[in-house]
Amino acid sequence: MQLGIAIVGLPNVGKSTLFNALLKQQVALAANYPFATIEPNVGRVPVPDERLAELAKVVHTSKLVPAVVEFVDVAGLVKGASKGEGLGNQFLSHIRETLAVCHVLRGFSDEDIIREGSVDPKADLATIRTELQLADLSTLEKQKVPKGSANPIELKRWQIVEKLRTTVGAGEMARSVITDVDDELVAKELSLLTAKKELAVINVDEKDAGNTALGVEWAKKLGLQPNQVIIISAKIESELSSLDEVDQKAYLADLGLQSSGLDRLIKAAYQTLGLQSFLTAGELEARAWTVRVGATAVEAAGEIHTDFMKKFIKAHIASYADFLECGGWKGVKESGKLRIEGREYVMQEGDVVEFMIGS
Repeated sequence: MQLGIAIVGLPNVGKSTLFNALLKQQVALAANYPFATIEPNVGRVPVPDERLAELAKVVHTSKLVPAVVEFVDVAGLVKGASKGEGLGNQFLSHIRETLAVCHVLRGFSDEDIIREGSVDPKADLATIRTELQLADLSTLEKQKVPKGSANPIELKRWQIVEKLRTTVGAGEMARSVITDVDDELVAKELSLLTAKKELAVINVDEKDAGNTALGVEWAKKLGLQPNQVIIISAKIESELSSLDEVDQKAYLADLGLQSSGLDRLIKAAYQTLGLQSFLTAGELEARAWTVRVGATAVEAAGEIHTDFMKKFIKAHIASYADFLECGGWKGVKESGKLRIEGREYVMQEGDVVEFMIGS
């Protein structure tokens, strides 16, 4: 099973510091020398969701269970990683096991931190992408032309392989020519690194952490969308991770920030992975459950328990806003705002759900 999102970058750009802050503890080794992280560290991080506390008030529970997203801290890549430099083959294999890539790029000015090949965010991203492209090109060039009377499925696959090889060989990302399900299946089968979705974290000086315009500027420079770029000071996030919630809010207020960079990163990662949350609320707990965007009601029920898929009868659904306004299930039913949906209903972000399951 593939993991969530890989944190990658050149050595000493702040990857492990960021990962430690994500987990709010020193799980990864953050050290001022290359290859401090040899084995990938994996962490399941809660997705910030203010809705759970509000739901808990309605149903009178104190237990909140957020959705989670998985991050993998991969050791620093260097130029030549695709040919084995810096244990590159091992590290690239760790990226293959994930669904998306989060590039951590050095935007801070502290020259006491050794620059292990780092120049600037744009050049660093180009270096990492080149290594991923070279690794993918090696994979694609090993594919064999179908021989003899190949069936239509084999011929179609070969056409896709040729398209991907031409694209990557021209210095482009495989993702740029993936347009349908068949393309996606071949890219997934080959574990192509450049087919994965991307985020970019610019690790900046503390004084720039609240500069929202920087994200737009760097998105243009990097050829990414603004929602793919997150401005973070890993140093600030590390300090925040050692504080309790009250002190965190006070610290953020002093810095002129409404939310931490990590909260923004976690939410962006969740969306990048094509995930959304549906909510359940009862006396035992208020909980956010994870499903892919486009999942049906019966698939969502299966996230709670696999038996629910076989025994699914219907789903009681209310919008989050209606659930709060009406004071819970009784209120939404009496006000006519309760919807009854079947197996094929497509789940929406923030649906509050109660599944009706047969015996």
